[in-house]
Amino acid sequence: MKKIRPRQDIELILGNSNSRFSGVTSTMLQVAEKQKNRTSLAALGRHFVPPDIPVVGFFELAKICKNSLPDGRQRVFHARRNNEMIQALILKRIFLAKIKIVFTSTAQRHHSQLTRWLIKQMDAVISTCNAAASYLEKPADIIVPHGVDSQRYCPAENNDSAWQELGLPGKYGIGLFGRVRPQKGLDLLIDAAIPLLKKYPDFTVVISGKVTTSHRPFFQQLMDKVAAHGLEKRIVYLGELPFEKLPTLFRAMSIVTALSRNEGFGLTVLEAMSSATAVIATTAGAWPEIIRTDIDGHIVPCDDVEALSQAMESLMSAPEKLPIMAKNTRLRIEQHYTIEREADSLLRFFASLQEKIQIQEKGL
Repeated sequence: MKKIRPRQDIELILGNSNSRFSGVTSTMLQVAEKQKNRTSLAALGRHFVPPDIPVVGFFELAKICKNSLPDGRQRVFHARRNNEMIQALILKRIFLAKIKIVFTSTAQRHHSQLTRWLIKQMDAVISTCNAAASYLEKPADIIVPHGVDSQRYCPAENNDSAWQELGLPGKYGIGLFGRVRPQKGLDLLIDAAIPLLKKYPDFTVVISGKVTTSHRPFFQQLMDKVAAHGLEKRIVYLGELPFEKLPTLFRAMSIVTALSRNEGFGLTVLEAMSSATAVIATTAGAWPEIIRTDIDGHIVPCDDVEALSQAMESLMSAPEKLPIMAKNTRLRIEQHYTIEREADSLLRFFASLQEKIQIQEKGL
Protein backbone atom coordinates (compact mmCIF):
# COMPACT_ATOMS: atom_id res chain seq x y z
CA MET A 1 0.00 0.00 0.00
CA LYS A 2 1.33 3.42 -0.96
CA LYS A 3 2.26 5.81 1.81
CA ILE A 4 0.02 8.85 2.32
CA ARG A 5 1.78 12.13 1.63
CA PRO A 6 1.74 14.73 4.44
CA ARG A 7 -0.53 17.70 3.95
CA GLN A 8 0.68 21.28 4.03
CA ASP A 9 -1.75 22.04 6.85
CA ILE A 10 -0.16 19.55 9.28
CA GLU A 11 -1.18 20.49 12.81
CA LEU A 12 0.60 17.77 14.80
CA ILE A 13 4.12 16.42 14.25
CA LEU A 14 5.00 13.14 15.96
CA GLY A 15 8.61 12.43 16.82
CA ASN A 16 9.62 8.95 15.64
CA SER A 17 13.39 8.79 15.83
CA ASN A 18 14.11 5.27 17.09
CA SER A 19 14.76 2.51 14.57
CA ARG A 20 14.29 -0.09 17.33
CA PHE A 21 10.70 -0.87 18.25
CA SER A 22 10.04 0.04 21.87
CA GLY A 23 7.23 0.82 24.28
CA VAL A 24 7.54 4.49 23.32
CA THR A 25 7.12 3.59 19.65
CA SER A 26 4.11 1.40 20.43
CA THR A 27 2.44 4.14 22.44
CA MET A 28 3.03 6.77 19.75
CA LEU A 29 1.59 4.56 17.00
CA GLN A 30 -1.47 3.48 18.98
CA VAL A 31 -2.30 7.06 19.96
CA ALA A 32 -1.72 8.25 16.39
CA GLU A 33 -4.27 5.72 15.10
CA LYS A 34 -6.90 7.41 17.29
CA GLN A 35 -5.77 10.96 16.46
CA LYS A 36 -5.34 10.69 12.69
CA ASN A 37 -9.04 11.21 11.91
CA ARG A 38 -9.37 14.17 14.27
CA THR A 39 -6.39 16.25 13.22
CA SER A 40 -3.88 16.51 10.39
CA LEU A 41 -0.71 14.80 11.58
CA ALA A 42 2.54 13.34 10.29
CA ALA A 43 5.39 11.32 11.77
CA LEU A 44 8.97 12.58 11.46
CA GLY A 45 10.60 9.27 10.52
CA ARG A 46 9.09 6.21 8.88
CA HIS A 47 10.13 3.58 11.46
CA PHE A 48 7.19 1.12 11.87
CA VAL A 49 4.64 3.69 10.67
CA PRO A 50 1.65 2.08 8.90
CA PRO A 51 0.73 3.28 5.40
CA ASP A 52 -2.32 5.24 6.56
CA ILE A 53 -0.25 7.66 8.68
CA PRO A 54 1.72 10.29 6.70
CA VAL A 55 5.50 10.41 7.07
CA VAL A 56 7.48 13.62 6.58
CA GLY A 57 11.21 14.18 6.13
CA PHE A 58 13.17 16.68 8.20
CA PHE A 59 13.85 19.24 5.46
CA GLU A 60 10.37 18.87 4.03
CA LEU A 61 8.99 19.57 7.50
CA ALA A 62 11.23 22.62 7.87
CA LYS A 63 9.77 24.00 4.63
CA ILE A 64 6.18 23.26 5.67
CA CYS A 65 6.66 24.92 9.06
CA LYS A 66 8.19 28.18 7.78
CA ASN A 67 4.78 29.72 8.24
CA SER A 68 2.05 29.27 10.81
CA LEU A 69 -1.21 27.56 9.96
CA PRO A 70 -3.67 29.62 7.85
CA ASP A 71 -5.66 30.57 10.96
CA GLY A 72 -2.52 31.80 12.73
CA ARG A 73 -2.04 28.82 15.03
CA GLN A 74 1.37 27.23 15.37
CA ARG A 75 1.92 23.52 14.83
CA VAL A 76 2.69 21.23 17.76
CA PHE A 77 5.73 18.97 17.73
CA HIS A 78 5.21 16.11 20.21
CA ALA A 79 8.56 14.69 21.34
CA ARG A 80 8.99 11.64 23.53
CA ARG A 81 12.79 11.21 23.40
CA ASN A 82 15.87 13.42 23.82
CA ASN A 83 16.83 13.29 20.15
CA GLU A 84 13.28 14.26 19.19
CA MET A 85 13.53 17.32 21.43
CA ILE A 86 16.81 18.14 19.68
CA GLN A 87 15.23 17.72 16.23
CA ALA A 88 12.40 20.04 17.22
CA LEU A 89 14.76 22.65 18.63
CA ILE A 90 16.86 22.63 15.45
CA LEU A 91 13.70 23.17 13.43
CA LYS A 92 12.62 26.02 15.68
CA ARG A 93 15.93 27.78 16.40
CA ILE A 94 17.83 27.26 13.16
CA PHE A 95 15.13 26.82 10.51
CA LEU A 96 12.77 29.24 12.31
CA ALA A 97 9.89 26.78 12.15
CA LYS A 98 6.64 28.08 13.58
CA ILE A 99 6.14 25.25 16.05
CA LYS A 100 5.50 24.72 19.74
CA ILE A 101 7.35 21.80 21.27
CA VAL A 102 5.72 19.49 23.80
CA PHE A 103 7.68 16.76 25.57
CA THR A 104 6.21 13.74 27.34
CA SER A 105 8.35 12.63 30.28
CA THR A 106 7.84 9.09 31.58
CA ALA A 107 11.20 8.31 33.22
CA GLN A 108 11.23 7.67 36.95
CA ARG A 109 14.81 8.67 37.54
CA HIS A 110 16.84 11.83 37.88
CA HIS A 111 17.40 13.29 34.44
CA SER A 112 20.85 13.90 32.98
CA GLN A 113 22.11 17.46 32.67
CA LEU A 114 21.40 17.38 28.92
CA THR A 115 17.83 16.17 29.42
CA ARG A 116 17.17 18.81 32.08
CA TRP A 117 18.43 21.51 29.72
CA LEU A 118 16.31 20.20 26.85
CA ILE A 119 13.19 20.06 29.01
CA LYS A 120 13.71 23.71 29.98
CA GLN A 121 13.52 24.64 26.28
CA MET A 122 10.11 23.04 25.83
CA ASP A 123 6.92 25.05 25.48
CA ALA A 124 5.07 22.49 27.58
CA VAL A 125 5.80 19.24 29.42
CA ILE A 126 3.44 16.32 29.89
CA SER A 127 3.96 13.49 32.35
CA THR A 128 2.22 10.14 32.42
CA CYS A 129 1.93 9.70 36.19
CA ASN A 130 2.64 11.52 39.43
CA ALA A 131 5.70 9.38 40.14
CA ALA A 132 7.37 10.39 36.86
CA ALA A 133 6.31 14.01 37.32
CA SER A 134 8.07 14.10 40.70
CA TYR A 135 11.45 13.88 38.91
CA LEU A 136 10.84 17.06 36.92
CA GLU A 137 12.43 20.28 38.15
CA LYS A 138 9.24 22.19 37.31
CA PRO A 139 5.75 20.73 37.66
CA ALA A 140 4.35 19.10 34.54
CA ASP A 141 1.77 21.17 32.70
CA ILE A 142 -0.57 18.18 32.69
CA ILE A 143 -0.67 14.50 33.66
CA VAL A 144 -1.95 12.28 30.84
CA PRO A 145 -1.77 8.56 31.68
CA HIS A 146 -1.11 6.10 28.91
CA GLY A 147 -4.05 4.11 27.62
CA VAL A 148 -4.57 0.68 26.10
CA ASP A 149 -6.54 -0.53 23.10
CA SER A 150 -9.44 -2.10 24.98
CA GLN A 151 -10.81 -3.71 21.82
CA ARG A 152 -7.55 -5.45 21.03
CA TYR A 153 -6.92 -6.42 24.66
CA CYS A 154 -10.32 -7.73 25.65
CA PRO A 155 -11.66 -10.46 27.96
CA ALA A 156 -11.99 -14.05 26.79
CA GLU A 157 -15.50 -15.27 26.06
CA ASN A 158 -14.71 -18.31 28.22
CA ASN A 159 -11.71 -18.22 30.54
CA ASP A 160 -11.44 -21.99 30.91
CA SER A 161 -11.44 -22.50 27.15
CA ALA A 162 -8.87 -19.75 26.60
CA TRP A 163 -6.53 -21.45 29.06
CA GLN A 164 -7.10 -24.94 27.66
CA GLU A 165 -6.26 -23.75 24.15
CA LEU A 166 -2.69 -23.10 25.31
CA GLY A 167 -2.31 -26.81 26.03
CA LEU A 168 -0.63 -26.27 29.39
CA PRO A 169 -1.21 -28.15 32.65
CA GLY A 170 -3.41 -26.94 35.48
CA LYS A 171 -6.41 -24.62 35.48
CA TYR A 172 -4.92 -21.17 36.02
CA GLY A 173 -2.06 -19.25 34.41
CA ILE A 174 0.30 -16.80 36.09
CA GLY A 175 1.99 -14.76 33.37
CA LEU A 176 5.04 -12.57 33.05
CA PHE A 177 5.50 -11.04 29.61
CA GLY A 178 8.21 -8.80 28.22
CA ARG A 179 11.93 -8.83 27.57
CA VAL A 180 13.77 -11.30 29.74
CA ARG A 181 16.38 -9.40 31.71
CA PRO A 182 17.13 -8.78 35.41
CA GLN A 183 15.36 -5.42 35.43
CA LYS A 184 12.02 -7.13 34.66
CA GLY A 185 12.12 -9.36 37.76
CA LEU A 186 11.71 -12.85 36.31
CA ASP A 187 14.06 -14.14 39.01
CA LEU A 188 11.67 -12.81 41.66
CA LEU A 189 8.72 -14.64 40.11
CA ILE A 190 10.56 -17.94 39.87
CA ASP A 191 11.89 -17.74 43.44
CA ALA A 192 8.38 -17.01 44.73
CA ALA A 193 6.64 -19.54 42.48
CA ILE A 194 8.77 -22.64 43.12
CA PRO A 195 7.44 -23.39 46.63
CA LEU A 196 3.92 -22.15 45.81
CA LEU A 197 3.48 -24.34 42.73
CA LYS A 198 4.23 -27.41 44.82
CA LYS A 199 1.47 -26.34 47.19
CA TYR A 200 -1.08 -25.25 44.56
CA PRO A 201 -1.01 -27.76 41.65
CA ASP A 202 -3.73 -25.99 39.62
CA PHE A 203 -1.42 -23.09 38.72
CA THR A 204 1.19 -22.84 35.96
CA VAL A 205 3.64 -19.98 35.37
CA VAL A 206 3.84 -18.79 31.75
CA ILE A 207 6.76 -16.69 30.50
CA SER A 208 7.08 -15.01 27.12
CA GLY A 209 9.57 -12.48 25.81
CA LYS A 210 12.82 -12.03 23.95
CA VAL A 211 16.06 -13.28 25.49
CA THR A 212 19.01 -11.39 24.05
CA THR A 213 22.49 -12.91 23.89
CA SER A 214 23.71 -10.77 26.78
CA HIS A 215 20.93 -12.03 29.06
CA ARG A 216 21.07 -15.68 28.02
CA PRO A 217 23.23 -16.69 31.06
CA PHE A 218 20.74 -15.00 33.42
CA PHE A 219 17.83 -16.82 31.81
CA GLN A 220 19.59 -20.18 31.66
CA GLN A 221 20.50 -20.00 35.35
CA LEU A 222 16.82 -19.52 36.19
CA MET A 223 15.73 -22.39 33.95
CA ASP A 224 18.34 -24.64 35.57
CA LYS A 225 16.83 -23.77 38.94
CA VAL A 226 13.36 -24.67 37.66
CA ALA A 227 14.66 -28.01 36.36
CA ALA A 228 16.40 -28.76 39.65
CA HIS A 229 12.99 -28.56 41.35
CA GLY A 230 11.33 -30.71 38.69
CA LEU A 231 8.99 -27.91 37.56
CA GLU A 232 9.81 -27.75 33.85
CA LYS A 233 6.15 -28.42 32.96
CA ARG A 234 4.81 -25.93 35.51
CA ILE A 235 7.09 -22.98 34.70
CA VAL A 236 6.91 -22.72 30.92
CA TYR A 237 8.81 -20.44 28.56
CA LEU A 238 6.94 -19.88 25.28
CA GLY A 239 9.67 -17.84 23.61
CA GLU A 240 9.14 -14.47 21.94
CA LEU A 241 5.66 -14.48 20.43
CA PRO A 242 4.51 -12.28 17.52
CA PHE A 243 2.83 -9.05 18.58
CA GLU A 244 -0.53 -10.17 17.18
CA LYS A 245 -0.59 -13.23 19.46
CA LEU A 246 -0.08 -11.35 22.71
CA PRO A 247 -3.76 -10.47 23.36
CA THR A 248 -4.67 -14.16 23.19
CA LEU A 249 -1.95 -14.94 25.71
CA PHE A 250 -3.05 -12.19 28.11
CA ARG A 251 -6.70 -13.21 28.12
CA ALA A 252 -5.80 -16.83 28.87
CA MET A 253 -4.15 -15.84 32.16
CA SER A 254 -5.80 -15.64 35.57
CA ILE A 255 -2.99 -13.51 37.05
CA VAL A 256 -0.42 -11.35 35.29
CA THR A 257 2.66 -10.15 37.14
CA ALA A 258 4.73 -7.05 36.39
CA LEU A 259 7.79 -7.17 38.62
CA SER A 260 10.16 -4.55 37.26
CA ARG A 261 12.81 -3.10 39.52
CA ASN A 262 12.42 0.18 37.64
CA GLU A 263 10.00 1.25 34.93
CA GLY A 264 8.85 4.32 33.03
CA PHE A 265 5.12 3.72 32.91
CA GLY A 266 4.60 0.03 32.18
CA LEU A 267 1.89 -0.89 29.67
CA THR A 268 1.85 -4.57 30.66
CA VAL A 269 -0.46 -3.89 33.58
CA LEU A 270 -2.94 -2.00 31.40
CA GLU A 271 -2.90 -4.76 28.79
CA ALA A 272 -3.52 -7.38 31.47
CA MET A 273 -6.30 -5.45 33.17
CA SER A 274 -7.97 -4.71 29.85
CA SER A 275 -7.88 -8.46 29.18
CA ALA A 276 -9.67 -8.99 32.52
CA THR A 277 -6.98 -10.57 34.66
CA ALA A 278 -5.93 -9.91 38.22
CA VAL A 279 -2.54 -8.21 38.49
CA ILE A 280 0.39 -8.27 40.88
CA ALA A 281 2.92 -5.50 40.29
CA THR A 282 5.77 -3.74 42.00
CA THR A 283 5.88 -0.10 43.04
CA ALA A 284 7.76 0.73 39.82
CA GLY A 285 6.16 2.65 36.97
CA ALA A 286 2.68 4.08 37.29
CA TRP A 287 1.36 0.84 38.75
CA PRO A 288 0.66 2.05 42.31
CA GLU A 289 -1.58 4.76 40.80
CA ILE A 290 -3.49 2.24 38.69
CA ILE A 291 -3.90 -0.91 40.80
CA ARG A 292 -6.26 -0.89 43.77
CA THR A 293 -5.18 -3.36 46.44
CA ASP A 294 -7.59 -6.28 46.93
CA ILE A 295 -9.79 -4.89 44.16
CA ASP A 296 -7.64 -5.29 41.04
CA GLY A 297 -4.81 -7.27 42.60
CA HIS A 298 -1.78 -6.34 44.69
CA ILE A 299 1.15 -3.93 44.76
CA VAL A 300 4.40 -5.24 46.28
CA PRO A 301 7.72 -3.51 47.00
CA CYS A 302 10.38 -3.82 44.33
CA ASP A 303 12.85 -6.68 44.75
CA ASP A 304 10.89 -8.25 47.63
CA VAL A 305 10.38 -11.98 47.09
CA GLU A 306 8.65 -12.50 50.43
CA ALA A 307 6.02 -9.82 49.74
CA LEU A 308 5.52 -11.19 46.24
CA SER A 309 5.06 -14.70 47.61
CA GLN A 310 2.44 -13.48 50.08
CA ALA A 311 0.53 -11.62 47.36
CA MET A 312 0.60 -14.61 45.03
CA GLU A 313 -0.55 -17.02 47.73
CA SER A 314 -3.43 -14.74 48.72
CA LEU A 315 -4.83 -15.28 45.21
CA MET A 316 -3.70 -18.85 44.61
CA SER A 317 -5.29 -19.99 47.85
CA ALA A 318 -8.62 -18.38 46.95
CA PRO A 319 -9.12 -18.70 43.16
CA GLU A 320 -12.76 -17.73 43.59
CA LYS A 321 -11.48 -14.14 43.97
CA LEU A 322 -10.04 -14.11 40.47
CA PRO A 323 -13.26 -13.69 38.41
CA ILE A 324 -14.31 -10.82 40.68
CA MET A 325 -10.97 -9.07 40.24
CA ALA A 326 -11.16 -9.74 36.50
CA LYS A 327 -14.39 -7.73 36.27
CA ASN A 328 -12.88 -4.96 38.38
CA THR A 329 -9.76 -4.63 36.25
CA ARG A 330 -11.67 -4.46 32.99
CA LEU A 331 -14.02 -1.80 34.34
CA ARG A 332 -11.05 0.18 35.65
CA ILE A 333 -9.58 0.32 32.15
CA GLU A 334 -12.87 1.22 30.47
CA GLN A 335 -13.39 4.12 32.85
CA HIS A 336 -9.87 5.55 33.08
CA TYR A 337 -7.21 4.02 30.82
CA THR A 338 -8.34 3.56 27.22
CA ILE A 339 -6.19 4.64 24.30
CA GLU A 340 -9.09 6.83 23.13
CA ARG A 341 -8.98 8.72 26.42
CA GLU A 342 -5.23 9.30 26.10
CA ALA A 343 -5.54 10.49 22.50
CA ASP A 344 -8.42 12.84 23.33
CA SER A 345 -6.65 14.29 26.38
CA LEU A 346 -3.55 15.04 24.34
CA LEU A 347 -5.48 16.71 21.52
CA ARG A 348 -7.42 18.86 24.00
CA PHE A 349 -4.19 19.93 25.65
CA PHE A 350 -2.53 20.76 22.32
CA ALA A 351 -5.59 22.82 21.34
CA SER A 352 -5.55 24.71 24.64
CA LEU A 353 -1.83 25.39 24.21
CA GLN A 354 -2.36 26.75 20.70
CA GLU A 355 -5.25 28.94 21.90
CA LYS A 356 -3.17 30.26 24.81
CA ILE A 357 -0.32 31.16 22.46
CA GLN A 358 -2.67 32.97 20.07
CA ILE A 359 -4.06 35.06 22.93
CA GLN A 360 -0.55 35.91 24.16
CA GLU A 361 0.63 36.90 20.69
CA LYS A 362 -2.40 39.17 20.23
CA GLY A 363 -1.62 40.80 23.56
CA LEU A 364 -5.08 40.07 24.94
